[in-house]
Amino acid sequence: MGSYIELNDTLQITTEQGFPSDVLNLELHRRNPIRLDDVADRLFEFHDKPGARVYHPAPNRCFLVHNIDDKWLYWGKIIMFEQTIMGESRETQKTSGKYRIIEIYDPEYQEQITRHESPDGLSYF
Repeated sequence: MGSYIELNDTLQITTEQGFPSDVLNLELHRRNPIRLDDVADRLFEFHDKPGARVYHPAPNRCFLVHNIDDKWLYWGKIIMFEQTIMGESRETQKTSGKYRIIEIYDPEYQEQITRHESPDGLSYF
């Protein structure tokens, strides 16, 4: 038989999976950059990420990426507080969890890191 767990340093999620697009909005961020103070006390949740995944646990950082129509938009760094894997088979397993944002990239750097770090063809820019 065997087992399969994916190790991740990047939480790449859609709005439907819990990306906080109400708080992290690119258009607003470019006009008036969102500051860490704006989200520092919030604990965010994600859910239904396909597969059994383990994200770097605290105190190690993970990157936060918004998946918008299969394009990646980097936002900053997070600390993962909680992770849960549910499902009885590889085909049905999903990962959920909770995280806190510890860094938000300024708009200029956000575009640079998104262009540089996204997999080929997946950059939002």
